[in-house]
This record gives sequence, structure tokens and C-alpha cells, in this order.
Amino acid sequence: MTSTLIKARLPLLVKQVFALIALFVAVQVWAMGLEVLEVRSSHAPGSIAADGVVEAVRQTVIAAQVSGAITELPAKAGDNMKAGQMLVRLDGRAAGQQAHASQAQVAAARASLQVASKDFERQKQLFVRQYISQAQLDRAEAQFKSATADANSLIAQAGAAQTQADFYKLSAPYAGRIADVYISNGDMVTPGKALMTVFDPGNLRVTATVSEAQFAMLSPGHAISIEIPALSVAQRFFNVDKFVVLPVNDATTHTVQLRLDLPAVNGLAPGMFARLQLPAKALGKDEQVRLYVPVKAIVHRAELHAVYIVDPQGKALLRQIKPGPVFGNEQEVLAGVAAGEKVALNPMAAARSR
Repeated sequence: MTSTLIKARLPLLVKQVFALIALFVAVQVWAMGLEVLEVRSSHAPGSIAADGVVEAVRQTVIAAQVSGAITELPAKAGDNMKAGQMLVRLDGRAAGQQAHASQAQVAAARASLQVASKDFERQKQLFVRQYISQAQLDRAEAQFKSATADANSLIAQAGAAQTQADFYKLSAPYAGRIADVYISNGDMVTPGKALMTVFDPGNLRVTATVSEAQFAMLSPGHAISIEIPALSVAQRFFNVDKFVVLPVNDATTHTVQLRLDLPAVNGLAPGMFARLQLPAKALGKDEQVRLYVPVKAIVHRAELHAVYIVDPQGKALLRQIKPGPVFGNEQEVLAGVAAGEKVALNPMAAARSR
């Protein structure tokens, strides 16, 4: 009778024992001042990893359009620039003198046009009073039209001369930054010679390449995680919602190129390496359990990534993990933790409690 009663109450006793253990752990954790949270698990389709590079959407190679020696070079690599700011000046004294001569010719042509216009007006008044013949009026009109054509021709030539003179001064096409300068003051340049490269740091993107098979598995409409390892831990992760696919595949490698716009972040520069986690479609066997921990619970020491696991006895143990992409305030853990384990939300407090 007694053994039967014990067997009947055994499940209840086991539940009470586990409840007491959980209460004990909670009391221990509270006594140490640690706040913990269970590792969250989620059934989700896998992701596709890809490598990319940061590029400037607007990057320009400034080249010379005329020949000449460099007389001014105020720009240096790394300088910020404003739209219209002078970057290079070539020796354009001959072109400047030609532009001045053209302006003088325009002034003379306008004076001749003014005289011809007044003479034509007088001839029209005399013709109305029948003091001159039609032939004299036609002659005056022809002289006025000829003077007008001469003036317009000289004005166009003066504009062309001024445009030619402006080629000796190279200005910034937009506000941005100077990436590199390939010349020095005093160098002789020729038409087409590259002088410097400039770009817009506020308009960057990531360009990545995936195979045609991987591209067919992409799931559009989901967040894409981008990691820039060269940036600080607080700034290296981005989430973007969309990407642009170039319409032509590479015939040699059979790959597809993707472009993803980036937000403006200090320290972000063209040429940086990027890691991408692209969401894939659920294909049954590809669906897997994914584990997440709060971003603030992760300890970063150089290349080491770890979390403090709180065991049933309330002791905090440092455990190395393999981090994945960041989604909001959570980061996926690819290896190192199990679902249901408790992690300390304050790593510094957990380290002091050891």
C-alpha cells in the first residue's frame, strides 16, 4: 500500500524537486546580482553566406582635357571637398589671353551693330517720307543683318575661347572626399591623363557575388544582415531590406552580382570587406533550429566571442561561441550554446561573481 502511494506521488515529487532547484538557482543568481535570459530557439530556414566589398555609388576619376603644367594643387588625398571647389589649376595664360582678345572683338562687334541698327532705323524713317529709294533701304537692312551675324559669330567664338580657358581649372563635381592624387605641382599633363579620384562618402553600397544556384534560393522581402569587420563592434552590423540584381550574369563564372545600399556611418570607406547573410527559402530539409542571445550578453575580446552561461548551481561560466548575423537586439549563435541555457545579460557583473 505504501509503495503504491509513493509511485502515485512520484511525478509530483519530481516536479517539486525541479521547482526547488529552479528557485535555488534564481535565489543564487539574485544574490549575485545577475540578470539572466534563456537562449531563444527558432525554427527558420537557413541562410546563404556571401562575401562582398564596399563601393562608392558616386566615384569619379578627374582627368585633364587640355595640355599644360600644373601651377596650383591645393587638394591632397583624404581632404574633404565642396561642390565647385578648385582642385587643380593648369598654366592657362595663353588661353586666358585668347579669351580676353575674343571679348574685345565682341565689344567692337556690338559697337558696329549698334551703329548699323541706328542707321537702319533712320533709313526706314526716310523711306516712309519717300526721301530714299527701296534699294537704299534694302542696302541698309543688309548691312544691319550682316553686323548682327558678325556680332553673333564673335560672341560664339568668345564663348568657346572662355570655355577653353576654363578647362585649365578643374573643380569638384560634387561634395565628397578625395581618395587619391596621382600628380604633383609642376607636372606636365596631357588630355585624358588621370589626375585624382574623388568619391561621395555619404552614398556607399556593398557589391556581392553569388552563384546562380544560390540566387535561385534567395528569399526576397526579408532582412539581410551585413557585417563590416573593419568597423567597431557597435557599428559593424547592418540590416537592409532590399537589394538590386544586375540584369546580366557573368558568362564565365555563372554568377550573379547583388548591390545593397548602406547607411552613412563614420569610418565606412570604399574597398572594405563585407560579410553577408542572405535569407534562403524554406526547403524542408534545409529548415533548422536557430539560436539567439541578446547582443549585450556577448563578450568581445579581439577575435574571441563568448557569453557567460549560468549553470544550475548559479555559477557563471565563460563559454566561447561562434556568432552569426545580428537581428535587432539579438544575435544568432551558430555554435557554443544550447536551447534553454541561461546567459548572463551583464557580462561584467558575471565576471565579478566568479
